[in-house]
Amino acid sequence: MARYWPTADKDPDISAPMVEFAGIWREMPKFVFSLTLTQASWNTTVIPDVVPEQIAELKARPGGDIALSGANLASTFMRHGLVDEFRILVHPVVLGQGRPLFEAPDVRMDLRLEETRTFGNGVVLLHYSRGGER
Repeated sequence: MARYWPTADKDPDISAPMVEFAGIWREMPKFVFSLTLTQASWNTTVIPDVVPEQIAELKARPGGDIALSGANLASTFMRHGLVDEFRILVHPVVLGQGRPLFEAPDVRMDLRLEETRTFGNGVVLLHYSRGGER
């Protein structure tokens, strides 16, 4: 992200929506969870660990949703009950192996399908909200 978006709008070959997103990306506050990074640029704060109270403070701030990615990070958020919804993008590629999408076998979340959307390139969006926990 940091290698591309800060200067993406300088590329004469990118589309108008990409130019617009580059500006949004630069201005938007970002939080990176990392045990190895100590600092990052482009309006980014590095957080060394998931502290539920700290995440609750971030969620209470005005300005939108918190988006996260990565199986390990998602599992940690799930264990702490910090995930309200999932927006899963399924790409038309079979890799045969890799990290499981949900690595939290100690968590069960019932989900409610809110939306599906198919894009022209074959990617499918699955939007689920929490339907309750058991």
